[in-house]
Amino acid sequence: MPVQQLKEFLDEAGVEYMCLSHPPAFTAQELAHHVKIAGDRVVKTVIIELDGKMAMLVMPATWRIRWDRLSRILDTDFLDLADEQEFQDRFPDCEVGAMPPFGNLFGMTVYCAEALTEQSELAFAAGSHSESVHMKTADFINLVQPMVLNQGFNKPGAQKPA
Repeated sequence: MPVQQLKEFLDEAGVEYMCLSHPPAFTAQELAHHVKIAGDRVVKTVIIELDGKMAMLVMPATWRIRWDRLSRILDTDFLDLADEQEFQDRFPDCEVGAMPPFGNLFGMTVYCAEALTEQSELAFAAGSHSESVHMKTADFINLVQPMVLNQGFNKPGAQKPA
């Protein structure tokens, strides 16, 4: 069962979602493999430190962060990957590394790669390495209200900019 807080939030919102149990997946790409969907439809959740505050960054599992571009689009010089020791207490019912991409439930601003918004459905860790939630992207966007970013990410294999 997904984290109770997430389940209650989704149920109260009246959105359709599906929970799946699967072998443990410690990366978003492993999750894609276990549930047999494209990595572009699986959410990678990354906790960042932005100007001294924790924030959540969500992107397709197959994508990577371009720190220089992300810093520029967020207009900050103070951007870094957060240390797990510093944020694990914010997600008390979640296994480390399996936080659902609902930063709004945990008092965090959520930044979302535009590429995720182009998918019809998404899958993501539900607080456990062996459970995931699958739902419509439109419902995710409506419930989380993330700041959508069209820069700051790189799809592996994509041509590097000049």
